[in-house]
Amino acid sequence: MSHSGRWRVRHCWGHVACDDGGVNRLGSATSPYLLQHADNPVEWWEWSDAAFEEARRRDVPVLVSVGYAACHWCHVMAHESFENAEIAALVNENCVPIKVDREERPDVDAVYMEATQAMTGQGGWPMTVFATPDGQPFFCGTYFPPANFARLVSAVADAWQNRRDAVLKQSAEVVQALGSRLPAGGPLSAELVDGCIAVLHKDYDAARGGFGGAPKFPPSSVLEFLLRHHHRTGSAVALSMVEGTAEAMARGGMYDQLAGGFARYSVDATWTVPHFEKMLYDNALLLRAYTHLWQRTGSPLAQRVADETVAFLLTDVKTAEGAFAASLDADTDGVEGLTYAWTPDQLVEVLGPDNGKWAADLLSVTKEGTFEHGSSVLQLRTDPDDVDRWAEIQQQLWAARAVRPQPAMDDKVVASWNGLAITALVEYGVLRGSPSTVDLAASAGDLIWHLHFVDGRLRRASRHGVVGAPAGVLEDYAALAEAFLLLHQATGSLHWLSRAEQLLGIVLDHFADGEGGFFDTADDAEALVVRPAEMTDGATPSGMSLACEALLTYAALTGSSRHREAAEAGLNRLSTVMARAPRFAGWALAVAEAALAGPYQVAVAGDPDGTSELRRAAWAAGSPGAVVVFGEPDAPGVPLLADRPLVGGQPAAYPCRGFVCDLPLTEPGALRELLSPASQPEL
Repeated sequence: MSHSGRWRVRHCWGHVACDDGGVNRLGSATSPYLLQHADNPVEWWEWSDAAFEEARRRDVPVLVSVGYAACHWCHVMAHESFENAEIAALVNENCVPIKVDREERPDVDAVYMEATQAMTGQGGWPMTVFATPDGQPFFCGTYFPPANFARLVSAVADAWQNRRDAVLKQSAEVVQALGSRLPAGGPLSAELVDGCIAVLHKDYDAARGGFGGAPKFPPSSVLEFLLRHHHRTGSAVALSMVEGTAEAMARGGMYDQLAGGFARYSVDATWTVPHFEKMLYDNALLLRAYTHLWQRTGSPLAQRVADETVAFLLTDVKTAEGAFAASLDADTDGVEGLTYAWTPDQLVEVLGPDNGKWAADLLSVTKEGTFEHGSSVLQLRTDPDDVDRWAEIQQQLWAARAVRPQPAMDDKVVASWNGLAITALVEYGVLRGSPSTVDLAASAGDLIWHLHFVDGRLRRASRHGVVGAPAGVLEDYAALAEAFLLLHQATGSLHWLSRAEQLLGIVLDHFADGEGGFFDTADDAEALVVRPAEMTDGATPSGMSLACEALLTYAALTGSSRHREAAEAGLNRLSTVMARAPRFAGWALAVAEAALAGPYQVAVAGDPDGTSELRRAAWAAGSPGAVVVFGEPDAPGVPLLADRPLVGGQPAAYPCRGFVCDLPLTEPGALRELLSPASQPEL
């Protein structure tokens, strides 16, 4: 395994008996999470028809255990219960146990998470579900201590044998309650979107940034909405919530002050102590937010965090094949935070007495500690007064940390998360003037396309250059389509536009629900007890929000009324969520801002080498939903360049908004002035 050898995988593969008498069915899995469990005495099955057929043959319920590789409490339950021979024997005797990686099978996770939340009022991972041999859940929970879990398995077995009718009645009632959807909202309007600002502001933590109390998750989607809203309306309230949250997150322990990159969330309300796993999707979305904050305000802090997050993505989670790995683990050698926490004595040991004390004061490392056992998570609550001294100390501490045991990597490549990362890297590369970053993003996009697009359809995940079997879900198609549309704009290459068109064609033909929205799974995908259709944005945008974004972008680039109408219908479908719970509709609201503001279209006609300054001015204006294309006048396959000649022999930009065009401009400053709000800073 990458980063750490602590996840031992037994050397027996496929559906074969191992030398300790157990049965290993996970040894050939592509998921590192499943491979972690391959040597458990619990005789796990992968999610498959065969597993459910075995449950029917034996007339026993199934245990569906859902988690992911970077999950701390998943590791705890595995160690306490799934590695316990007595508990494993109880499970094997009374159930068919199925292990699911939620990142490979988000559709399965979504169905059973909805059931868990309906039955218990909360959810999370590890998720523990007992279901009938037909997959209908009748008991749901999350983490159970070993004694409780053993009693639960026995109670489930007793109920299945002696109170079957009650169990089946409950499972039928649960399934009937699943899949209910919010009623369709009214047409999208500026008034609806504007009203969400007051709702968000009421829940905003002005003293500490973010929304609500502990634990605090990075509100990535909401930040993107607020930035776009500020651009459209000039709202100082919207911008202040972004600036306060972005600074608080970047200065606390949730941000890695030595190597860049964000942890998944903060366990407290002050962003001090993180839950240490680092997820690709968080860092992709936050890179986009900090890049756009720098773009809007010129903030040096936002610029630094964006630069360091790119370095983290390209250094710590880039795979050998050239894409991006799913996550880094929360634990190191079974201890949460072992790699990252420091004591004052450890700082002195690395830096010497003077620098050690200076660093302890700067980084909030105290004798009492902010974490566990007197250790502290590094924070940078204020900028150092001696920048050169801090740079040297930062490098020394990073080097010392690098020789510590490192967290394991879940090195599978998830299509949608790579789409989010590619989009963020392309925008960063263009805005920061880093063509090499765009090139790396393009290489990742090529890899995903050639490896994951199989027989005309998308696959969800791959590992070590081998694609897995699970089918792509809506978020995979939509996130990759948006990434390819950004690559088309940044590189001028038509094949990216063609690939996006193929992906969106599948979305419209196979995922549409007939009511303006979209299902998460295709109409010919494996049938689950319900067909999931997530409408809320959480740690990642919903597939529906991402689909609306990509459809809107494609329509702006091509003039396709079919795609524009589908995007607008989807946003209308999501307007109920926007109005009721804007914190959980951040990406939908961000896309709504793009729809309200545009489409903005800028076509830059001329030789690519001679149009760079005009293109940079167009990108820097940053209107929500703006698209920028470039190429020779009347370039084939680029509708926005049709009938767009040079002006006086010079490259020219043709700006349009809402299908109404201004006169062409040849000076970058004039283009910036036309496109930008009055507060737009020089970059």
